Amino acid sequence: MHIHKFEKIWLIVGSGTLVVFLLIIGINAFAMGHTPPSDDEILDPQEVDITAPFDEPGLKKIGENEYELVMIAQAFTFQSVQDLKIPKGATVHFTVTSKDVVHGFQIPKTNVNMMVTPGHVNKITHTFDDVGQFLILCNEYCGVGHQAMGVPLEVIE
Repeated sequence: MHIHKFEKIWLIVGSGTLVVFLLIIGINAFAMGHTPPSDDEILDPQEVDITAPFDEPGLKKIGENEYELVMIAQAFTFQSVQDLKIPKGATVHFTVTSKDVVHGFQIPKTNVNMMVTPGHVNKITHTFDDVGQFLILCNEYCGVGHQAMGVPLEVIE
């Protein structure tokens, strides 16, 4: 069988590109330790209430204009979260887990968006530069009361 010269060139270029792509992905994933953040910390979903920091959920000031918000997603609510007010320019470290099913965690108009899975500690950080009302909501269907699963977050001057 005879293969034309240009077909051979395209086969070599295409195969070479595929090999380079797979090498880059492999190096990033394994050698540099880039893994999904939910694989870092694991806990027993049935013992969330007695496992730190979820034994005391809520908003805590941890530094100069820096906060940690610990939340538990469960059955159509974010547990023990109320009156969330932070100053403009504050950096918030969100630490979230689920007790029951997969939930979503999203704040529209920001880059905060993650999947909250039972047994995993999920973390994300965001700095709020704009004043206003934000809504923390579940964006993964979690059951019949899913549409009511939201918590307001207010950024004040």
